[in-house]
Amino acid sequence: MARLFGTDGVRGLANREVTAELALQLGTAAAHVLGERGTFADRRPHAIVGRDPRVSGQFLSAAVIAGLASAGVDTEDLGVLPTPAVAYLTAAENADLAVMISASHNPMADNGIKFFARGGVKLDDAVEDAIEAQLGSDWVLPIGADVGRITLDRGLGGDRYVQHLLSTIGHDLAGLRIAVDCANGAASQVGPDVLRAAGADVVVINASPDGRNINEKCGSTHPEQLQAAVVASESHLGVAYDGDADRCLAVDHTGALVDGDQIMGILALALAEEGRLAHNTLVVTVMSNLGLILAMRKAGIRTEQTGVGDRYVLEAMRAGGFSLGGEQSGHVIMSDHATTGDGILTGLHLAARVAATGRTLADLASVVQRLPQVLINVPGVDKARVNSDEGVAAAVSAAQERLGATGRVLLRSSGTEPLVRVMVEAAEQEQADSEARTLSDVVLARLALA
Repeated sequence: MARLFGTDGVRGLANREVTAELALQLGTAAAHVLGERGTFADRRPHAIVGRDPRVSGQFLSAAVIAGLASAGVDTEDLGVLPTPAVAYLTAAENADLAVMISASHNPMADNGIKFFARGGVKLDDAVEDAIEAQLGSDWVLPIGADVGRITLDRGLGGDRYVQHLLSTIGHDLAGLRIAVDCANGAASQVGPDVLRAAGADVVVINASPDGRNINEKCGSTHPEQLQAAVVASESHLGVAYDGDADRCLAVDHTGALVDGDQIMGILALALAEEGRLAHNTLVVTVMSNLGLILAMRKAGIRTEQTGVGDRYVLEAMRAGGFSLGGEQSGHVIMSDHATTGDGILTGLHLAARVAATGRTLADLASVVQRLPQVLINVPGVDKARVNSDEGVAAAVSAAQERLGATGRVLLRSSGTEPLVRVMVEAAEQEQADSEARTLSDVVLARLALA
């Protein structure tokens, strides 16, 4: 049976896979498991719950809150707030646990349930497994005055988060015009509020969530609207968040996209210049463009690579004591200020770098010369043999030899489908295309399912 918790909590189609019953049981089980493990201090346990604006988030957050309160946990309903705001407030309010109801960049019909432990960090796999194992248990629930109290936050949490973000920058944004695409998501209010409070002239698009339009042809997964808005409004730059604002992509003044690799390169150089890049290291995943690795090497900055997923980036950062890491998709983690990816924090620091240097974002981003990158999905294959088949290994070695130091090959099996992802980077687009097609043919021929 497949594990209920994925790399980013429980996620699926709302009211089919992620139901009110499941949310209720997860809330109750989490309270009991964490209580039995001594997570709660010698006081009434306190939890906070936030959500993005999806219409299904209303009944799912109500169910989670009911489950927590029924287990004796005092619970504060934060309403609509970004995932990183919930993580920050977990630590700031000394909460014993937190829950975020969101499916991030997924379509509106999906939703998810993600837990944070004390301090605003994700639960360990072992704790998630224990919660899953206890779902539906016949608990002895408290009665009378021992049940949990439910309170409603009236915007103070969002205000506190905004003030925290503003405290992290050393240069205001006066004189900058910034376009911001809020993806009709959780950042629709606090995203523009932070930039305005920092002194920027803000042009806002897709900040009218109605419960159904989250991520719909907008935000970081569809930056075309932002690219047009930046040019039309003559903005200095633009930032695009996803539905729960844990990621950020940017657009320079010409309308060109600035991806997560380029953003990390800019921030790494800024932190290194200030002597604040811990161990002079940037943590990236294996999917980061080789151009970023080469740019960091030229600047004397070390890179450490992890598997795909911000969870693995976070693990490497905590293990090594690193201060900056992230993904090409725009998940950027600045551990001096946050315990998780924070798109609003990322956009704020990116804009502050533009303001402090007086350089355009296009100029700053040019330090990372992206190599042509091709990704081909090869379906209908035995993905389990991708790393053991001798013919595939020989083809990969031959391709890597032809590409040399300015190219790279990566074969990765899908976590959910019977397919293998073939990624090739090369100095020239034509070579990247050719090598990717060749390798895809080999994978299909060698690993095809009967």
